[in-house]
Amino acid sequence: MAFDFKKEYKEFYLPKAKPQIITVPKMNYIAVRGEGDPNAENSAYKQSIGILYGIAYTIKMSRRSGHQIEGYFDYVVPPLEGFWEQNGIAGIDYTRKDLFRFISVLRLPDFVTEKDFEWAKAEAERKKNADFSKAEFLTVEEGLCVQCMHIGPYDDEPATVALMDQYLEENGYENDFTERMHHEIYLSDARRTDPAKLKTVIRHPIRKK
Repeated sequence: MAFDFKKEYKEFYLPKAKPQIITVPKMNYIAVRGEGDPNAENSAYKQSIGILYGIAYTIKMSRRSGHQIEGYFDYVVPPLEGFWEQNGIAGIDYTRKDLFRFISVLRLPDFVTEKDFEWAKAEAERKKNADFSKAEFLTVEEGLCVQCMHIGPYDDEPATVALMDQYLEENGYENDFTERMHHEIYLSDARRTDPAKLKTVIRHPIRKK
């Protein structure tokens, strides 16, 4: 049975549809940075997804290519995630998608070293004859956060964010976007899922007031 991050770490990937406070440990990711409206045709965001999955599946299928990664075990590629921010805005203004700066990420199993990542990046470039130079090995320790499951269209996220903000106010916390970012984890395939049924984890960095 392939290791499934969503099932093994439910506290990070399957929260309830009500806010909760959580401490998120250090994790390694394949990451691609960009900016602009993610919904625009041929956007930098859409291009980033192809790069992420190209490398992720090269790592997952590495044994078939004869490349041995120490400590390797079979696993399900974790869900797509995104860190988002906007110039001059604390939090997110969903009406100004043109101002987005993002880091698209896919989590890496802990056995994947930066050396393994660089091998997979070069191998993906060779096999697909494409440019993967924007990909980077990124380590993030989010620390203290509030998170909540959002069910519905992405444009309806402000309602869930408002619940999170209210929860923080009632419990003596506040958002802390000084160095950390709005974080989303996409549990549904938007190409195949009714927008009303989309499941997205929303996570915000916080601190005690």
